[in-house]
Amino acid sequence: MQYTLSQLSDEVGGKVVGNGDVTIRRVASIQDAGAEEITFLSSSKYAKHLQSTKAEAVILTEELVDASPVASLVVKNPRAVYARIVALLYPAYQPAPQIHTSAVIDASAHVAETAFIGPHAVIEAGAAIYENAYIGPGCVIGRDSRIGAHTVINANVSIYHDCHLGENCIVHSGTTIGADGFGFEHDAGEWVKIPQVGGVRIGNNVEIGACSTVDRGALNHTVIDDGVKLDNHIQIAHNVKVGANTVMSNGVGVAGSTSIGKNCLIGGMTGIRDHIEITDNVMITAMSLVSKSLTKAGSYSSNTPIDDTRAWRKNTARFRQLDEMARRLKQLEKKLESN
Repeated sequence: MQYTLSQLSDEVGGKVVGNGDVTIRRVASIQDAGAEEITFLSSSKYAKHLQSTKAEAVILTEELVDASPVASLVVKNPRAVYARIVALLYPAYQPAPQIHTSAVIDASAHVAETAFIGPHAVIEAGAAIYENAYIGPGCVIGRDSRIGAHTVINANVSIYHDCHLGENCIVHSGTTIGADGFGFEHDAGEWVKIPQVGGVRIGNNVEIGACSTVDRGALNHTVIDDGVKLDNHIQIAHNVKVGANTVMSNGVGVAGSTSIGKNCLIGGMTGIRDHIEITDNVMITAMSLVSKSLTKAGSYSSNTPIDDTRAWRKNTARFRQLDEMARRLKQLEKKLESN
C-alpha cells in the first residue's frame, strides 16, 4: 500500500507541515528510516535523532515541529497515530472464505459462508462460527462455543465447550480457553476434583496473546469484558472477571474468583490472589504481589528493587527483624509516654 502524507492526514487526522505530496509506503524507526518511509517521535529521549533522520516524513507533536527537517504530521499522540498508519500501510491478511477439506465440522455446527476454516481444524457439535471469522490450522472449537464476526483464532488454539467470544477479537497461537479451573477439595487423604460447570464469556475487541490460559468458571462464567488486552503467558483462573479496557503484560497470574475493574494496567509477572476486588483505574507495577483488595484508584507496587547481593542479604535479614523491632519500638513509646 502507498499514500501521500496528505492522504494519511485525511485518514488519521493531524496537520501536515511541509510537503504533503511525499509518498509513504513503509514505516521505520527514526534512526533507520529512509526514502518513502514514515517514522514517529513520541519520547524526548529520541529527539536527538530528529535532525539526522532520513525519513520521508515524521509524526510528532506541535512542540517539536519547528525542529523537524522533513515533512511532518503534527498530532497530539504520535504513537497512537503511528499505530493507525501502520494498519493502513500493512493491512491485515484477509483470506478468501473457505472450509479446508481436512477440517472436521459436526453436522450440527453453524459456519457462516464468509468464514475461513483452516486445515485440520475441528468444529464440534452446536458450535457457531459467525461472519468473516478466521479459524486457523489445527484449532479446536468445542461444542456449543461461539466465535463472533471478524474474530481471528490463530493456529493451534484450543477453545473448550461453552465458550463465547465476541466480535473483532484476536487469539494468538497456543492459547487455551475454557480448560477446567483448578478446583479440588481435600477429603479423607485424597483430593476430590470439583467439576467446573461454568463457561467463558469474552467480549468484543479483546486480544489474547500466545500461550495464555483462560479457565472456565466453577459455577458462574469467567468473564473478560470488551477491549481487554492480554499479553503472552497469562493465566486467568476460574470465575475471574476482568473489566473493560484493562491491559495485562506478560506473565500475569490471576487466581480464582477475583474481580478486576475497568481501565486497569497490570505490569508483567504480577501475581494476584483469589477472592479479592481491584477497582477501576488501578495501575500495578511489574512483579508485584497483590494479596488484598484495592478499593481506591491509583498506582500500586510491592516489588523490591534489585541491589548488589551483599546489600540485599543485609536488607533481607533486617526485614525479618521488623516485627521484633516494631514490638520494641512500641515498648519505648509507652515508656516515653509514662515519663
